[in-house]
Amino acid sequence: MPDIIQLLPDSIANQIAAGEVIQRPASVIKELLENAVDAGATQIKLIIKDAGKTSIQVIDDGKGMSETDARMAFERHATSKIKSANDLFCIKTMGFRGEALASIAAIAHVELTTRQAHEDTATKIQMEGSMLTKQEKVQAMPGTNITVKNLFYNVPARRKFLKSDPVELKHIMDEFHRVSLANTDIFFTLHHNGNEVYHLPKSNLKQRILGVMGKQMNEKLIPINQETEAAAFSGFIGKPDTAKNSRRTIYLCQQKIYKKAII
Repeated sequence: MPDIIQLLPDSIANQIAAGEVIQRPASVIKELLENAVDAGATQIKLIIKDAGKTSIQVIDDGKGMSETDARMAFERHATSKIKSANDLFCIKTMGFRGEALASIAAIAHVELTTRQAHEDTATKIQMEGSMLTKQEKVQAMPGTNITVKNLFYNVPARRKFLKSDPVELKHIMDEFHRVSLANTDIFFTLHHNGNEVYHLPKSNLKQRILGVMGKQMNEKLIPINQETEAAAFSGFIGKPDTAKNSRRTIYLCQQKIYKKAII
């Protein structure tokens, strides 16, 4: 009987992995925003078209990547965030598995332009379905500019099951709110179909909450600050009349772990 087990081609393996990592436009935005935060950005701009179905662009002023790193970033399990098994027990970044860009490139058209501050030129890379189609040196500001177009263009069954633009936009807003509320020291903007939806300068937590949820929340926020031997809690909660029948407006951010914590 002939052998029947064989290794899958990288292109197919990437598409399978993409199904686990990338479920909708909001999944792409989550990965790209978190990468920008991990890159030390102080300004992050998110530009989307047709609720991310046509185009998603994230521009940051972070540390950027070298030419070699820019190309390696699209390989599966290629990451700068861990180097050994011991690193898994002290992760301080938003992501670490090295699957996001490879998964995105497997099911979309991706254009990446990145430059480190000490370099004179930037690296521009174009990917289609996991295949490198173009790589060149260009002029660009320090940081990274990545555009994802035609999501699921080569997986029509997945694209067919995307929801309406308002529903997909709602999921995108949830991800944008989560990242922007957790990183008040970063200037965020969001544009949809040419219109600026959010303009969130660097601020304190209360100002960021008002910028995201509206100034009408100003009189409805109650500050909390409690510390125990196990943990410390600080932030804001809403008055009872702001309560909703879902968890969508509950955001928790872990910032410090006490050595005495008991689990």
